Amino acid sequence: MNRSTVWHPFTQHATEPAPPTIVRTEGAYVETRDGKRILDAISSWWVVTHGHRHPKIIEAIRNATETLDQVIFAGLSHEPAEQLASALVDMALPGLDWVFYSDSGSTSVEVALKMALGFHRNNGAPRSRIVVMEHSYHGDTIGTMSVGARGVFNAAYEPLLFEVDTIPFPASGWEQKTLDAFERLARDRQVAALIVEPLVLGAGGMLMYPAWILAELKRIAERTETLFIADEVMTGWGRTGTIFACEQAAVAPDILCTSKGLTGGSLPLAATLATEAIFRAHYSSDRARTFFHSSSYTANPIACAAARANVGIWNDEPVVERIAALSRMQAEKVARFSRDPHFENVRTSGTIAALDLRVGNAGYLAEVGPKLRAFFLERGLLVRPLGNVIYVLPPYCVTSDELDRLYDAIDEAAGLAGNKR
Repeated sequence: MNRSTVWHPFTQHATEPAPPTIVRTEGAYVETRDGKRILDAISSWWVVTHGHRHPKIIEAIRNATETLDQVIFAGLSHEPAEQLASALVDMALPGLDWVFYSDSGSTSVEVALKMALGFHRNNGAPRSRIVVMEHSYHGDTIGTMSVGARGVFNAAYEPLLFEVDTIPFPASGWEQKTLDAFERLARDRQVAALIVEPLVLGAGGMLMYPAWILAELKRIAERTETLFIADEVMTGWGRTGTIFACEQAAVAPDILCTSKGLTGGSLPLAATLATEAIFRAHYSSDRARTFFHSSSYTANPIACAAARANVGIWNDEPVVERIAALSRMQAEKVARFSRDPHFENVRTSGTIAALDLRVGNAGYLAEVGPKLRAFFLERGLLVRPLGNVIYVLPPYCVTSDELDRLYDAIDEAAGLAGNKR
């Protein structure tokens, strides 16, 4: 076989081996060319919810291809997009009445930022400042890198990024510091929007904070007429225990971003949901107030059909019960590490569990990171630690026995940090 010319994401090809080729996916597993079945413990980068190739989603995709492929969405519409939008409005928190489609989590956040700036400008009181949370990650496009934490992910692109205001992460015991910082920044009513990952900061290290913080941030935003953007790209579709994480704080954001689990993990699709007020700010006989954003594959009909089938699964199958059961299993199984001196900061949020392996050089570039990936892969487990942070974020069909095998491997992995068992 000729040398691959594929450039893989977040991969240092100079130091990492050629990746296995996957030829089949099913349930909680991916299968390699040589027949090795690998437990997908991270839902293929957090996108697969019910399991790989759920029959109802695959059938919906197959049926959609019988009549549709891509259709330009500027000036035309189609039933899969219309039906999905209606379903999303019904499922979302009250007040999110408009759905704008794009094709990835990053683009859904770009859309949200542009909506926020357009809202203030079109209402005659332009604002351009964005407030973000320390350690946050919102994507890899220029706008989303700008509102994410500055560091190794985006250091090379710093000249392209715009400045933002940052509030500290609400670490346990220091929550008021976060709220006070936002209060100070928003007080002069010049902040266009606050953007947060509700309850869990994903790529920033699976950092978790309580729902009441989210509610307080929203309260401050409302009082200062600052738009509240919830980036639920990762936290949505049940990951934290509810369809959207904001539900746990009884918070309805002004703008909500969703992707990843939107199609159950089958096809790329994203949506940015907004309030009537934000839509109305762009609704005018003055064409200069049009919301100027699109991508070539906006509202792809086949992807929309897959997402509509995903919504149907939520309505017709006991998904909530599966999520509750998985959340209980995660909390019970990860608890074994709470008093293990080789690990620290053992935590869960719904179906997500995480713990930090104690090492000398912690962080995303911790030397133990690639060793851990190889260790797990050798044992038939797809785990992609964030440096020394090991997390388990499986599809909802995973079994208790499969989780036991995974946590046994995590226990064994402590030795990679030089820790004797």
